[in-house]
Amino acid sequence: MKTSRPIVVRISPTAILHNYRLAKRRAPDTKAFAVIKANAYGHGQWRAVEALRGEADGFAVLECENAVALREAGVTQPILLLEGLFSARDVRAVVEHRLTTAIHCQEQLELLLQHADPSAAVSLCLKLNTGMNRLGFTEKTLPAARAALQRLPNADITLMTHFAEADGERGVDWQLARFKSLAGDWAGRCCLANSAAILRHPQTHADWVRPGIMLYGASPFVDQSAADLGLQPAMTLQSAIIGIQEIGAGERVGYGGTFTAERAMRIGIIACGYADGYPRHAPSGTPLAVCGQRTTTVGRVSMDMMACDLSEIPEARIGSPVTLWGRGTAGDVPADEVASAAGTIAYELFCAVAPRVPVEVEAS
Repeated sequence: MKTSRPIVVRISPTAILHNYRLAKRRAPDTKAFAVIKANAYGHGQWRAVEALRGEADGFAVLECENAVALREAGVTQPILLLEGLFSARDVRAVVEHRLTTAIHCQEQLELLLQHADPSAAVSLCLKLNTGMNRLGFTEKTLPAARAALQRLPNADITLMTHFAEADGERGVDWQLARFKSLAGDWAGRCCLANSAAILRHPQTHADWVRPGIMLYGASPFVDQSAADLGLQPAMTLQSAIIGIQEIGAGERVGYGGTFTAERAMRIGIIACGYADGYPRHAPSGTPLAVCGQRTTTVGRVSMDMMACDLSEIPEARIGSPVTLWGRGTAGDVPADEVASAAGTIAYELFCAVAPRVPVEVEAS
């Protein structure tokens, strides 16, 4: 829905495709599940699917209903349910629609055994807990799972785990060691690497990788930018200046007066606030761009508006374009920089964009 209010989020399918291809180049001997959970990290599941339909080796989602919808829309690649099964209906859908499901606990395995024909050809990703300590079988619970799987002779099984610190100093080797210990003499397929591991830990690439945040042009690392990694931003949040105030030294800006001018300043008011998905906790000094020039926010973000410093941008006026994050005519502002300033991550920025913000899809 378009509105006259000058705010828009622009999605670039070309960037999503570029970033997927980069993941494939970094892990050249593997297949890659394009992770499109959480509405493709806020970019739109169907937009991501259309961008990648002709090239993705597979897709990864959370909800079984979404996976079925992809099948019914003609997606033929493998579709992975990252959190597995929750009901008998899910089991039936997995078998009928040839889905691949994670199995991370004995209860899910029993659900599958109870509601699937033992002779059914089912595709499973058996998840091992190697230190993330969210989901997965452990040294204690894995033997019972292996015994139960004997009752599914036609199951096609891949071993999977998830790295907790692939983006940090501790890295992945400690989890790889645990994975190998749990897997034992396993000679089948493995699916291990997330975005950070794809980019930094080639020893994890195995048979399948799962690019997520990198598909959307953000870096999984705090010490390496998306641009340095060769990623392209797939989302741009843009708005415009809707008000300008000239203030003197000592005057305050916004709710609570959290910003005090140390000198005479020219303040721009932007049509964007936390009801649009911009983080309310973003402090003064968070980067943005006006008329192609970098500047910063001032004061507290309010529901529908926020303020910025126009003192060094004399050409700025009512209607001047503003880039909150992404790539645009108002200048480039990496989402990672905005997220860092706000004490969060780009994942949250992307997922938080509100439904009231109109979406435009760039031509391929």
